Formats: sequence, structure tokens, C-alpha cells
Amino acid sequence: MSPFSIRARLFAAAYDRALGQTERAGLATRRHKLLAEARGATLEIGAGTGLNLPHYPRAVTGLTLAEPDEHMARKLRNRCSTADNVEAIVVASGENLPFPGDAFDTAVVTLVLCTVANPERVLAEIARVLKPDGRLLFMEHIRSTAPRRAAWQDRFNPLWRATLGNGCNCNRSTLALIEASPLTVEHVEHSEIPKAMPILRPLVSGRARGTQAQGGGRMSPGNLG
Repeated sequence: MSPFSIRARLFAAAYDRALGQTERAGLATRRHKLLAEARGATLEIGAGTGLNLPHYPRAVTGLTLAEPDEHMARKLRNRCSTADNVEAIVVASGENLPFPGDAFDTAVVTLVLCTVANPERVLAEIARVLKPDGRLLFMEHIRSTAPRRAAWQDRFNPLWRATLGNGCNCNRSTLALIEASPLTVEHVEHSEIPKAMPILRPLVSGRARGTQAQGGGRMSPGNLG
């Protein structure tokens, strides 16, 4: 077994416990507020161990969960055994979503875009699979707007990413990436992740709309470069 596989397995095993105090201190409440806006056919990208599952409202008519890591997906399947609104669990990366265009009313990413290898491609894929009036609900920790904290994030990011973060970038300007994507940001709230390390605290939550379909059809994965 490779060191990367061992790290991924340990990360998945410890994930819920590591976030436990933070969830109880208010992150779960932020999840609930964000996901209250989910409607219709909903796709969650990077569903992890399923911490969002209790917070989806009845307005979600079908929930599809995409998770690229098999260790996380195994825990996700166990958690979904008692969920009645989950239609499918798919082992797939956000960069290559195995769904047709215009398939979902809502897409969700929470604490995901910090880790993906190509966030621009993930956001383009989200725009592709959303219906023209669909919405992306996002909650992501970001690079601080305070220069001193941002400098600490830059300093610690290589060590964090290679060890406890399991590929997470604590200094990624994720809101700017969403704003530059094919999606249109409609609402943003700035806050902090409670009980988190200082380099992980800056948090944004919000909503973005999908793009309107154009005459030539919407992008497919092969068009994303």
C-alpha cells in the first residue's frame, strides 16, 4: 500500500472526529442554513463522509452524491443506509462528472474546492450539469483578506497540504475562482469556521446561479481543456 493510500485511509477514518468540535460549535448550523435553499434534483460534489445529509430539506426530490475517494465513499455508503432521499452514490471527481448537461436544479460544495486539483474545471463542470436556472450552494474556507494571516497561510500551506490537510490548500482564493467561473455569484456571507486552526478559519458561504443555455449547447467534459 502506498503512503498516499495510507494517508487517505487515515484521513477518512479521522475526518468526522476531527470536525466534531467544530460542527458542534456552529459549523453544523451553517450547513443547515446553506442547504435550506436546496431544491429539486440535487448533486453534492465531494460528499465526503456525508456530514451534510441531515441538513437537506424536503424540497430536495432526489440527492446524488459524488465522492472521488473510495475510503470516504465507504463511510458515506454506511451513513446513507438510513437516508431515504439518496438516489445514487458515485465514485467520481468533480473535474469529470459523469452526468449529462442540464441535469440538476441544485449543486452543493462544502469544504471541497480547497482540495480539488483543478477548481476551475470543477466549477465549469458544475455549470455544465446545472439547469440554466439552477443554483450552486457553496461553503468554503479561503485565503484571508488580512495580509498578516494570509502570509501565515502561505507559509504553512505546503506542510499542511502534505500532512494533516491531505491535499487541502489553506490559502486558496476560492471566492475569486467562483466569481471568475461560468457561474454568477448572487449572495455571499463572510464568517469563520468555529474552533478551527487560524489558517483555516476564514469562511465564505453563498449562492451562485447557473449559466443560461446558448444556441450551440452547453459544454461537455471534452470541451474543458
